[in-house]
Amino acid sequence: MSATVAPGPRDTRYPPGARAGSPVSRPAGARRRPGRLVPTAVLLLGAVYCLLPVAWVLVAATKSGRELFSTFTFLPGSGFADNLTDLSAYRDGVYWRWMANSAFYSGLGALLSTAVSALSGYTLAVHRFRGREAVFNVLLAGVLMPPVILAVPQYLLMAEAGLADSYLSVLLPSILSPYGVYLARIYAAAAVPADLVEASRMDGAGEWRIFRAIALPMMLPGLVTVFLFQFVAIWNNFLLPYIMLGDDEKFPVTLGLYTLLQQGSNTPALYTLVITGALLAIVPLIALFLLIQRFWSLDLLSGAVKS
Repeated sequence: MSATVAPGPRDTRYPPGARAGSPVSRPAGARRRPGRLVPTAVLLLGAVYCLLPVAWVLVAATKSGRELFSTFTFLPGSGFADNLTDLSAYRDGVYWRWMANSAFYSGLGALLSTAVSALSGYTLAVHRFRGREAVFNVLLAGVLMPPVILAVPQYLLMAEAGLADSYLSVLLPSILSPYGVYLARIYAAAAVPADLVEASRMDGAGEWRIFRAIALPMMLPGLVTVFLFQFVAIWNNFLLPYIMLGDDEKFPVTLGLYTLLQQGSNTPALYTLVITGALLAIVPLIALFLLIQRFWSLDLLSGAVKS
C-alpha cells in the first residue's frame, strides 16, 4: 500500500506553471527606479543652463534695436538681415578683420601648440631620463595655475623683447599649453606600445622616424582633441589680447566685441551689432567641432594600420 504524502507549503517565488530557475518577467513599472531619474534630471538642467544663453543670442540677433527692448525675450524679430548689413558696414568691415585675426591666432596657435604637445608628451611617456617626473610635476602645476597670474609677466617679457602690440605677442604665449602636454603624455602612454618602439629601434629606425612614422599616427585621435581644446581656448581668450594689444586692427573678435559693448553704453544702437557679432562668432566653433568629431571614433591603433 502506497503512502500518501501531504502537500507542503507552495513555493510562492515562482508563478504557477513556471520552473525553478526560469526567468520571470516583471511589470515594466517595477524595473524603473526613482533614483535613476535624478542623474537624467541633473543632465537636463545642465543642458538647459548651457543652451539657454545660446538660444537667447540666436533670437536676439533677429531683432532690431527697437524690438530688442520692447518685445518678449524669446520672440523672434525681423531685423537680422539689417543687423548683418550694419555689422559688415561698421568701420568698413572691421568686424570681419577681427574674425580673421581670431582665425589666425586660433588656427596657427592651436596647430603649433598641438605639435609641441605631441612631441613633449611622447618624450615624457616613452623616454626614460633623469628628472622626467619633476618636469611632469611642473607641467601639472602649470595646469593648475590661473592664466591671470601669467598675463602680466608675459606682457613684460614681450615688451622687453619689443614684441608688445604685435601678432606674435598673442601667438607665442599660446604655443605652450601645459594641459595639452599633459593630455598628449597620457594618450601616448596608452596608445604607443613600448615593445613596438623597442622593435623599431632594433630595426635601426631613428628616434625622429619612430615618432613621425609610428607614434604620431597612433596618437592622432588624442592630438585632435588637444587641437580642439587649444583652438577653443585661444578663440575665447580675452585677457591676453586685452593686455598685449593696443591697435584695434589686431584685435580678436572677443576683444573687438568688448569695445563695441563699451561704446554701446553711449550708443544703444550698437547693442544689436554686438549680439549679431556674438552669434556669428559661435559659428566657426560649431563648424570645427562637427568637422573633426569623426576622428574621436578612431581606434587607438587605426593610425598605425593605415600608415
